[in-house]
Amino acid sequence: TEILQTGERVAVRLGEVADFQFDTKKRNSFRRLNGKDAVIINALREQGTNVVETMERLRAEVDILNKELLNAKQLQLSIVYDETTYIASAIELVKQNIWVGGLLAFSVLVVFLRSIIPTAIIFIAVPVSVVGTFVAIAGLGLSINVISLAGLAFAVGMVVDASIVSMENIFRLRQSGLSAGQAAYKGARQVWAPILGSALTTVLVFIPVISLELPVGQLFKDIGIAISVAVMISVLISVTVIPSLAARLLQGNPNKFSHPFAIWGIDHFARFFSSIVVGYAKLVIARRIVGIAMVVTLLAGSVGLSYSYMPKLDYLPDGNANFVFGRIIVPPGYSMEETLRIAERMEQAAAPLWDKTQEPAGNQPQIERFFFVAFAGGAFAGAAAVDPDRVADLRPLLMRPVFSEPGVRAFVSQASLFGRSVGGSRSISLNLTGDSLASLMQVARSLTDEIDRYFPSTDGNQMRVLPSLNANVPQIKITPHLEKLANSGLTARDFTSAVDVFNDGITITQVPINGQLVDLVLSSEQSGKLDLAALEELPLVTRTGTLIQLSQVADVDIVSAPQTIRRLDGKLALTVRLRPIEDIPLENAVQTITSQILPAVATVSQAQNVTIDVSGAAGELQRTWSAMQANVLTALGVIVLLLAVLLRSFILPLIIIMAIPVAMAGGILGLHLLNLYLRQPLDMLTMLGFVILTGIVVNNAILLVEQTMLHISDDKMSVSDAILEATQNRIRPIFMSTLTSLFGLVPLVIFPGAGSELYRGIGTVVFGGLALSTVATLFIVPPLLSLARPVLVRAGTDLELRDD
Repeated sequence: TEILQTGERVAVRLGEVADFQFDTKKRNSFRRLNGKDAVIINALREQGTNVVETMERLRAEVDILNKELLNAKQLQLSIVYDETTYIASAIELVKQNIWVGGLLAFSVLVVFLRSIIPTAIIFIAVPVSVVGTFVAIAGLGLSINVISLAGLAFAVGMVVDASIVSMENIFRLRQSGLSAGQAAYKGARQVWAPILGSALTTVLVFIPVISLELPVGQLFKDIGIAISVAVMISVLISVTVIPSLAARLLQGNPNKFSHPFAIWGIDHFARFFSSIVVGYAKLVIARRIVGIAMVVTLLAGSVGLSYSYMPKLDYLPDGNANFVFGRIIVPPGYSMEETLRIAERMEQAAAPLWDKTQEPAGNQPQIERFFFVAFAGGAFAGAAAVDPDRVADLRPLLMRPVFSEPGVRAFVSQASLFGRSVGGSRSISLNLTGDSLASLMQVARSLTDEIDRYFPSTDGNQMRVLPSLNANVPQIKITPHLEKLANSGLTARDFTSAVDVFNDGITITQVPINGQLVDLVLSSEQSGKLDLAALEELPLVTRTGTLIQLSQVADVDIVSAPQTIRRLDGKLALTVRLRPIEDIPLENAVQTITSQILPAVATVSQAQNVTIDVSGAAGELQRTWSAMQANVLTALGVIVLLLAVLLRSFILPLIIIMAIPVAMAGGILGLHLLNLYLRQPLDMLTMLGFVILTGIVVNNAILLVEQTMLHISDDKMSVSDAILEATQNRIRPIFMSTLTSLFGLVPLVIFPGAGSELYRGIGTVVFGGLALSTVATLFIVPPLLSLARPVLVRAGTDLELRDD
């Protein structure tokens, strides 16, 4: 209504004082997929649900939507990124490794035993242990994933160790002429204690590690539980199933087991090696100084080898997922249209790799999917390769067009399995905290200059500042005078609503039209077209109907202000984030920062009262490395205490753990040799290989010590004869169990594919450490046992009393 001067009210239609039109909302972003406009929808699974099952259901729903709704409208809903593709490929590779490793281990057993029957008896431990492990994992409420399956792949060679020791001892006694029943009983009785002790050392080393209250603790837990359950099941099989089957299947004429067929070359080498080991044992027993010199040489050589070839540390591998993600940072004040132009340059560079009508230049990888999202202030893009092995080659392709734009930066990295942000598990954060943005900016500029000096972006290193050093943008600041507003009869809400109407418009309500709720927006004809002068002259209507200009009740100024303000612990903060190239180990990068870069900016930071802290993956690396060192020492102490209980001596466990330094050197040497052909840093997953080594390399020494004590207690041998006899008898089972473990690891080390980058390092460490320590054990244990004669006699007497 309109109130006339006479006070009479008359009706006025809204159309008489305003224009109406249907319009579309102003776009605030652009999204494209393979060169076509797209709408991007994020699907987030609920916490605790299985990602594979969720994606299967999601794919089924997408197919239904396309078939029943979208295709008729010439629309297509596509899944842009599906991490289960990588998971499925990785699981298939691990399954393949389990099969291949199992067949190789079976072949080793055939070569040693020369008989299918005992080999088949031993190999029963593999399927039973694997199936039992699946049941145990499900019972514990855990899921089967790439990491736990990798643990099973490691365990394939280990689960036959206990059965090998049991069956080999039974088979040896059967070959000597004992009946099948006697050989089964006596053979299992002689070795059950070392089998149990060996298994317990393997299991106990994981207890400190899987309880780690760190992000890597879950990964260690999955592998640790898988290996521990499989090994303990194999122990149960070795003392129950194996003797029972042996007593039944090894019946008949013992001559058929006493003369196995010969294999030329292998038998000659075996006899030659056995004669060397036994001859060495005789020598060190007769001349103890020679044995001491050999032990000291081996241990000193191990320490020197470890020191010389110790690789630098990394945190976690990023994985080899088939997805490259990039973020484009534009200078402050760039419009969405300008950002779109930059993103389109990236799209044009990538188009020949997915568009079959264009010819790609050179040997570049084909792109399966490419998308980008552009918005005011930046953009992000993602791409997947047709050949997953070449996805890393897409990174420079996406970065190159952006670098040609002045002031624009791109951060492109392969999707990380263990880090969701750009930078993944190799991102180093330097957090600057201070009292003012000006001081933070000054220190940050000095810091970024130093970082670019040591980690130049031209080499592929990526650096980002949050918020940007150029984050201050010009802004129009309107400061109303509250007293003038009150005198004019205007409230602060009236004032701000009027400004919004004339500037971008304001949503009044939603009205139903044709069954849909449509926003009703009130705006002026000048909306979106105002300059500073027009803004000052904006008309405001007071409650009395008087028109006044905005400049009469407010000040209008252009100011510079930050787009984002960050705080840490209540202080103003600025973060410099660095992702070094893969060729630079994270430990090296952190050392360069702490020893070179931070001292170079110390003067500036102290003058500005700015504190710089290193965090991100660097901080996690330091915490995890410290925790791993402490836990390995804890595991070592647990092993010593366990062996002291089993052997009733504190001296014999110390002899047994002498194999561990040699194993560590073998693991480091294995990594060094692998890095001659493939890049494999010493990340925290690879460190788990040294933990596994700590538990398994003592097994061979335990066998030698227990067998020596058995000869002293049961066969009434002298200490010297017992050492010689144990050394000669244990060579075959030691090498059988070792070679089955090594051949079981071969596929994990050499087969490429999805997931192999996660466990290749662990497999290499275990392979190298186990191989070197097995040989070294035969040269370390006999001379040390010879020095511990009184201890062996007492332990043998205790063993006899225990068996009685």
